[in-house]
Amino acid sequence: MHKPMAVTWIVDEDRLFADMSGSTDPSDNPCTACGGCCAHFRVSFYCGELSDGLGGMVPVELTSKVNDHLACMKGTESGHGRCVALVGELGRPGIGCRIYARRPSTCREFSPWEADGRPNPVCQQLRHRLRLPSLAPLLPEQVAPLAPA
Repeated sequence: MHKPMAVTWIVDEDRLFADMSGSTDPSDNPCTACGGCCAHFRVSFYCGELSDGLGGMVPVELTSKVNDHLACMKGTESGHGRCVALVGELGRPGIGCRIYARRPSTCREFSPWEADGRPNPVCQQLRHRLRLPSLAPLLPEQVAPLAPA
């Protein structure tokens, strides 16, 4: 049986973020036994998100400069590299982001599920590479409030 978990959908301008930090049981969060996306993508984002910028919160010491407008998380500069903020072993329980509350928008926007509740196909592919089970669709009450009916 599919167990409900706490998924909070945050709308910021035209972007939709899924946040799972409010779950009472961290084992409900599929990301805490995966980490595939954190060791696959180049995590680049607007340099205004850096902690030394205007209101930014991503720790600048954990980033590299891409160009005058973009930064990326150290370790991910070329893609297929492990993010410096990732702690734990890929595909094992307890893996996580040590700056989750301060993670860049790129990480906030990547969700294990689409807004309509379907599993994100890229996330599923990365999970399969780690020999993790497929994610089930979200329950109707977990779907983003702005998702198409």
